[in-house]
Amino acid sequence: MEYGKNIKTRRFKMGARINTNINALNALRSLNDVDNRLSIAQLRLATGKRINNAADDAAGYTIAKKFNARAEGLGQALNNIGSAKNLIATAEGHLGNIVDILTQMKTKTIQAADDSLGTAERTAIKGELVKLTNQIDLEVTQARWNDKTIFSGAATTGASSGSGLFRFQIGAGASSTNDIMKFDLLAKANVSFDSAASTKGFSSTGLNVTVATGALAGSIVGSSASAQTLMGRIDTAIADVSEALSYIGSVVNRLTYQETSLTVARTNTEAARSRVEDADMAYEQLNSTKLQILQQTASAMLAQANSGPQSILSLFK
Repeated sequence: MEYGKNIKTRRFKMGARINTNINALNALRSLNDVDNRLSIAQLRLATGKRINNAADDAAGYTIAKKFNARAEGLGQALNNIGSAKNLIATAEGHLGNIVDILTQMKTKTIQAADDSLGTAERTAIKGELVKLTNQIDLEVTQARWNDKTIFSGAATTGASSGSGLFRFQIGAGASSTNDIMKFDLLAKANVSFDSAASTKGFSSTGLNVTVATGALAGSIVGSSASAQTLMGRIDTAIADVSEALSYIGSVVNRLTYQETSLTVARTNTEAARSRVEDADMAYEQLNSTKLQILQQTASAMLAQANSGPQSILSLFK
């Protein structure tokens, strides 16, 4: 009996300590590690990102943020180009209306240049011409974008007039050459305007096609010769406005090319960011499944390790 008792005592020699359960602590450490890894995997599946904070990958986090900032800047530049095109389309619409009005004025002036007309007919034509010039001035006044007039004011001899100058931010940088585009319909470098006009621009005065109110005698359509003079001014005005429309076309073409370039750059930047930051969803799903199995296994091992010290109770039976 004494021998059997000694054997029973030696059996519990290694597991007789209940204050420190090494097996349970190891199992708990493994379970905590699996829980942490599973939490990361589930976060990546939820966000679609491999890097969710700087601790995940400090260098990658910084690179991804830089790529993201550039992509956002390129996106805003694309929005700016869209706004610029809308502004230019507004200007083009009003200039198109002015050309149509000038064409009507020329038709009326050709009619007034015919000596077969009497005073009553010339007076009626003069009244129509006055209304048409008023409509030109109205087109200039109504040509607005937000709180800015597009081409009211007087043209200058410089490259930009100031009053009609728009600066479009068409890039994601601060380069005045590549990222900023100037649009100015009142700059003589872009539109010639009639040299005989006292104040150059797109108003009836600026285009030098004004028709004064008052008596027919001595007016611009009071005779065949004076009507022919007005006809020449209208031809020049049509050429000036057509030149402005041509300038608009070149600006729109450049904006379109820039839009295509920015779209490609934004796509490539997003792709580069994605390679650094985004998660491989197939791998993360596979990893998550593996960790869930390990979590269940670790929990079972922890439960088994915790039950080990209970066998000591058999010593007291």
